[in-house]
Amino acid sequence: MTTVRQRRVGKGTEAAEDQPSEEKNVKPDGKNRSDHTGGKLWNVLSVTVGGIVAISLGLLTSVYVATLHENDLWFSNIKEVEREISFRTECGLYYSYYKQMIQAASIQQGLHGLVYDNKTESVRTINILERMNVYQEVFLSILYRILPIQQYLEPVYFYIYTLFGLQAVYVIALYVTSWLLSGTWLSGLLAACWYITNRVDTTRVEFTIPLRENWALPFFAVQIAAITYLLRTHLQPAQERLTLVVIFIATFLFSLTWQFNQFMMLIQALALFILDCFDMLPTAKVTWLYIIQISGLLLVCVLQFFNNMILGSLLISFNASVLIVRAIQKNLKKGSLLNRLGKLILHVLLVLALTLVINKFIKKILNLESDEHIFKFLKAKFGFGATRDFDANLYLCEEAFGLLPLNTFSRLSDTLLFYVYILVLFLLTTAAVIVAFRNLSGPYQVQFMEKTEEYTITLKPDAAYNLIHTVLFGCLALSTMRMKYLWTSHMCAFASFGLCSTEIWRPILKCVHLYTSQRAHMIKYSVPIIALLYISYKFWPGIMDELSELREFYDPDTVELMNWIKSNTPNTAVFAGSMQLLAGVKLCTGRTLTNHPHYEDKHLRERTKQIYQIYAKRSPEDVYRILRSFGTDYLILEDSICYERRHSRGCRLRDLLDVANGHIMDGLGENEPDLKPSLYPRFCEEIKKNLPSYTIHFSRVFQNKTFHVYKLAKHK
Repeated sequence: MTTVRQRRVGKGTEAAEDQPSEEKNVKPDGKNRSDHTGGKLWNVLSVTVGGIVAISLGLLTSVYVATLHENDLWFSNIKEVEREISFRTECGLYYSYYKQMIQAASIQQGLHGLVYDNKTESVRTINILERMNVYQEVFLSILYRILPIQQYLEPVYFYIYTLFGLQAVYVIALYVTSWLLSGTWLSGLLAACWYITNRVDTTRVEFTIPLRENWALPFFAVQIAAITYLLRTHLQPAQERLTLVVIFIATFLFSLTWQFNQFMMLIQALALFILDCFDMLPTAKVTWLYIIQISGLLLVCVLQFFNNMILGSLLISFNASVLIVRAIQKNLKKGSLLNRLGKLILHVLLVLALTLVINKFIKKILNLESDEHIFKFLKAKFGFGATRDFDANLYLCEEAFGLLPLNTFSRLSDTLLFYVYILVLFLLTTAAVIVAFRNLSGPYQVQFMEKTEEYTITLKPDAAYNLIHTVLFGCLALSTMRMKYLWTSHMCAFASFGLCSTEIWRPILKCVHLYTSQRAHMIKYSVPIIALLYISYKFWPGIMDELSELREFYDPDTVELMNWIKSNTPNTAVFAGSMQLLAGVKLCTGRTLTNHPHYEDKHLRERTKQIYQIYAKRSPEDVYRILRSFGTDYLILEDSICYERRHSRGCRLRDLLDVANGHIMDGLGENEPDLKPSLYPRFCEEIKKNLPSYTIHFSRVFQNKTFHVYKLAKHK
């Protein structure tokens, strides 16, 4: 806890950029040459100023979140153990490998310790580089060791400043995406301002620094910006090749730094598939993007010692299926409307069926079960039957994996972001539906176009991609709150592009019979400026107050626990307890763990369920036998879990364990009819009574207001 202290050519596309159309067949006299030179100078000046603004905003964002982090914890003044405890849950686990590499006698020894790790999971040697996405920690630790900065910068500051620096990359990428879509850097400025003023819903980097998404999302934003540029018309071959290289690098880095990369890129692949089916993107470019996704993921697979979860990912199966089926269906985009619709439906069914067949085949060969908990969770979440599966219910009961709270929209509306986003989304979705129908109409396309051109907007490929991207990731965010950061940040770029685009203002003005080119251009600049003034007026004082509010880290019970462990237990001691706490134990003390929060492994999930019997209704003999089977020397019990009140009945950890064990839950309320009373009381409560049946196996060696530590007897 903390306390306050004082102190846009192709079907359905538009080749023209978002600029006034020039008159044709004009004689190249001196005046026109002068105008042309002046136009080039103006473009250079605009790009220069826009670039400077982008970099400045990026750096300011980095400083902003770094200051918030310092002010919230007084990070520069607290002890090392307190700094490490501030890296809660899995954040602490990831940071521990950076610390381990820094403290190793050599880089080679540090790498060997990660490849042959026997301290993260007791009585088992695992390959951390294969299991977890920690190459960023390895790279940073090596960089820290070889750079002459040890005397000036502590390892922890080198680490957190790198993460805060990536926020600059993130904001610049969003700025560039909006600029590319609208044709003016003013939209980029608005996107960055929206990102900052909606910080609560766009990022959580300042309090979950080592979290994998904080490493990955800046690279994902760079990839989206590069895809947006790739989908522009009239690119030179050299520009196209260079952009493909940037996309590959960004895709690779995104995949390398986050274990959920395959699921995010699957949604991206679905967006490309939908647009390609409706002939809204150049097929050749879409093919390259499919190949880049596969190759980037496979390269990560190699670096992660052929991680089975990557090989069995739906993304690889889906992209391979699309390429195979498209090679078979060569005349997919020819014929009348009904003919094309029939072929399109068949195409979709073939792709989905082949995806499932390939994925099932791969998983069967590799005996892959690492991601089964995700599919169990999704099955239960979307109402395909109730489940008593402990792992699925553990996710279902967490607020982060629930539906997006409604108050999110009120916060986004306060900055006008959500209102603008909905307007832009409605207009571009209408345009997308008309363009898709026109593309499928075949011979009737021109006739239809003549009838609708005056009243609708057209849709450039880059705008079409960003539209489907935001729709799909919006659906993901609405269903799973933790994934909202993928949507809300892109929402800033998408909404600002719409507000600064004549593609949006043209149909609005035509509807009220007020359209002229000059008026549209005046509005596309004046409205964003008004929005920026409003945001500055309303939120600048609040940001200043936020930056002046000083807090201090305060968690004396956990500090006392970590200090006791370091002083009173051997370095080889094995600790059991909750996943979240044990991550901190490893970071702060270096002791061996029985389980940890990185949940993407079947054996670990089974092990965690067994360890958690300490909070179930089990006999002391059963609990002792389970703990000793994992080599446990010390057991840490937490009152906050044993007597949990944060979740409602049915979602408390002890309730999940009771249901999984077939026992009736505690407290008033209904129970399923087949659940029965347990023969034993709850272990975490009964052990505190010091009954002989418990003291023969467990002896209390430490306690404070939050934690109770028991040493396990070593019976022959």
